[in-house]
Amino acid sequence: MFRRTNRQKEVEKDEFESKLLSLDRVVRVTAGGKQMRFRAVIVAGDKNGRVGVGVAKGLDVAQSVEKATKAAKKKLLTVPIKEGTIPHEVRAKFGAAVVLLRPQRAGRGLVAGGTVRVICNLAGIKNVSSKILGGTRNKLNNAQATMLALSRLKS
Repeated sequence: MFRRTNRQKEVEKDEFESKLLSLDRVVRVTAGGKQMRFRAVIVAGDKNGRVGVGVAKGLDVAQSVEKATKAAKKKLLTVPIKEGTIPHEVRAKFGAAVVLLRPQRAGRGLVAGGTVRVICNLAGIKNVSSKILGGTRNKLNNAQATMLALSRLKS
């Protein structure tokens, strides 16, 4: 009897750092009653230019977090980082969320709030200035807008 060991997955888990962005209890009302689930939004990154956002629902918190982490690792985006910052100014809109990212000189740090800060930190961007211009506080839409902005960057 041979036992299969999957070492590549163990290494992959250690390579990426993940952060829970939001955890919501969602309810679907049907004829049979209310069906409760949990929706997790996870940001995973290696702090070396790769970052991804994953969204998943599950029957319990642990299941939804695990599924969202897998989804985040599948949707990785490579961000061009030049001297610890982004190459140029970029703006993106997703739904009602509008995000503006500006490059900063070395030593300025991450001047960003909430969702944008988490994504930039896990991407490995050390100096950036950002502003959420949209009228929404929805973390998922702000995360999607930030990822869209990062995908529009050209090195």
